[in-house]
Amino acid sequence: MNPATPQSAIRDLQLDAPWRERLFPNNEWVLLLVILIEGSIFSVTGNNFLTAANAFEITRLSVEVGLLALALTPIIITAGIDLSVGSMMGLAAVVLGSLWRDAHLPIVAAAAIALLVGIAGGSLNALMIARLRFPPLIVTLGTFSLFRGIAEGVTRGIENYSGFSPRFLFLGQGYVGGLVPTQLFVLITAIALSAWWLHRTTYGRSLYAVGFSPEGARYAGIHVARRLTLVYLLSGVVSSLAAIIYVAHLGQAKSDAGTGYELMAITAVVLGGTSIFGGRGTVLGTVLGLFAIVILQNGLRLSAQPAELAGILTGALLLGTILIDRLSAHVSSTRLSGQDLVGQISNRQSAISNRQSEGEVEVRNSQLAILSVVILIAAVIVAATNWMSLRALRADLINPAGSQRAPTAPAHKPVIALMPKAKGDPYFVSCKQGADEAAKELGVELLWDGPTDLDPAKQNEVVEAWITRGVDVIAVSVENKVGISTVLRKAREKGIKVITWDADSERDARDFFIDQATPQGIGYTLTDEAARILNNKGEFAIITASLSAANQNEWIKYIKERLAQKYPDLRLVATQPSEGDRDRAFAETQTVLKVYPNVKLIMAIAAPAVPGAAEAVQQSGRTDVKVTGLSLPNMNKPYVKAGVVESVVLWNTVDLGYLTVYAAQALSMGQLKRGDNEINAGRLGKIEVANDEVRLGAPFIFDKHNIDQFNF
Repeated sequence: MNPATPQSAIRDLQLDAPWRERLFPNNEWVLLLVILIEGSIFSVTGNNFLTAANAFEITRLSVEVGLLALALTPIIITAGIDLSVGSMMGLAAVVLGSLWRDAHLPIVAAAAIALLVGIAGGSLNALMIARLRFPPLIVTLGTFSLFRGIAEGVTRGIENYSGFSPRFLFLGQGYVGGLVPTQLFVLITAIALSAWWLHRTTYGRSLYAVGFSPEGARYAGIHVARRLTLVYLLSGVVSSLAAIIYVAHLGQAKSDAGTGYELMAITAVVLGGTSIFGGRGTVLGTVLGLFAIVILQNGLRLSAQPAELAGILTGALLLGTILIDRLSAHVSSTRLSGQDLVGQISNRQSAISNRQSEGEVEVRNSQLAILSVVILIAAVIVAATNWMSLRALRADLINPAGSQRAPTAPAHKPVIALMPKAKGDPYFVSCKQGADEAAKELGVELLWDGPTDLDPAKQNEVVEAWITRGVDVIAVSVENKVGISTVLRKAREKGIKVITWDADSERDARDFFIDQATPQGIGYTLTDEAARILNNKGEFAIITASLSAANQNEWIKYIKERLAQKYPDLRLVATQPSEGDRDRAFAETQTVLKVYPNVKLIMAIAAPAVPGAAEAVQQSGRTDVKVTGLSLPNMNKPYVKAGVVESVVLWNTVDLGYLTVYAAQALSMGQLKRGDNEINAGRLGKIEVANDEVRLGAPFIFDKHNIDQFNF
């Protein structure tokens, strides 16, 4: 028998295989079952889940990650990896924004150059992996940091490119026929081209041989280096294409674009059956893995379940898949251990039949069992949480004596969706206490969801889900005013009332802003406190949360204004970001103390940053340096009593959450409108309303004399 290439042998076997194995060579039908079960559960538990509008919304939310997953599929089939795709998105995004805004290039030219940047980044990966034969994990881990670092260097971490033309934004925000998202056509085209190239061309099929055995592929006459070069080049350019759509979707270009997208894309690919050891995978599996994840996230939000549950279930599926894949590889390698490498290539029929042996069939059955168990667990969790919600609702309808409430209660229970900047931030945790209190008093349904860290893109995703769910009021603490304003305008167009709190969006994107204290009042109070501590003279530094946070930049503006007006001998020498993380604030404060030895005060204006800065000062032994800033009393009591933190400037965060829910309920009932002078806010009494702002009051100063009187 004449020798033939491994890919032709595989094709011959596929033609002889049953139709199910030809269509689903890696049991992709299991993911179809997962998606059907998800759809069945969420159609019952989720509001407006089973609608055409939500179906298209799911596809729209899948585009950027979907493009990355399609680019990673052939890479992982070759037993490689590319961790730099998300960072390349960030770099391409800022290149696009800077060329358009600062270099005044047409948006088409800027987008073309952004694609060239992707090619350059992909070429760098390809050179080191394909030509120099460095491990893909190490190389792309390095370029992961390199690309993101360049993006942050170009923007200094604070530049935000926005104001793009409506024609460009239509690519990411528009709908064809008022229903079909524009960018969906890009994803469909990419899926079709990927499937054709990978499964229907000799070049694409040869990638399986490379992943199965690179040395064996070389013996078979396959130019391995060229194929690896091409797949990494494609990964770079597709990442840049995803960045262009991302910018059009959010209406802004930032250096943090695509953060975490590489992990989600890899998850979709591996969940779809592509082996991390190479040699196996399909485009169909990748697409099904992608939609299994996105549908899970979307359905949980529409069911008012914690978004973290999606991560738990996705992680369980992924770990189970990797475990079974490793067992599969072990079984296959054991059966092939006695075969010579050249023999594997020449006797292709034997090698392929071993890959389809009884041992692997048993593994696939085990994989199906694990997936089924995880699906069952997900169903039980969702059903249990909804049962508990139903019990709570029934209990709420019955008074302590067991009699029914008066029939005058409103038939419709308003749904208020409240979003913090970061769910785990102690500042917002304390705000939720007040929000829960107000929701209980008013009898409204309160949804609390948002990103776990400072992520404008994730805020947009949550708002989109709330729009689909059809909530009555959306209240958002805005991380990036430009990035979220577009989706908030969409919510208003759908008849949903919109409130911002703690940090504002653009004014035409919301109905009211719940102002904890005016930015001027906060900035002036912080500056006056710094002047008091330093006796009107000396150097100080600011530790902020994020250099792009709109509200904190507004406070800094008024701090500088107050310095210029009243304190000429006070000098601000540095402004460093902590990204809302206590450990990062600790490290940044250490740096400031070393670089600026004459600094006598650290002003931290984010809740976790104050104790982080205080710990750094305390460990340094610098008794001549004090700390002040915006934070929670309970987080800083030890440092206040130790004399490290001189004072904490804030407002009552519990009252802020309480007032936000009261204002949202009044707005939904038509009891709050522009032109009103005040609002009745429960235990807070009459609260001032100034045009489109509801004002909680002036900032409050906590120090060692009064801090023990507060518990939040």
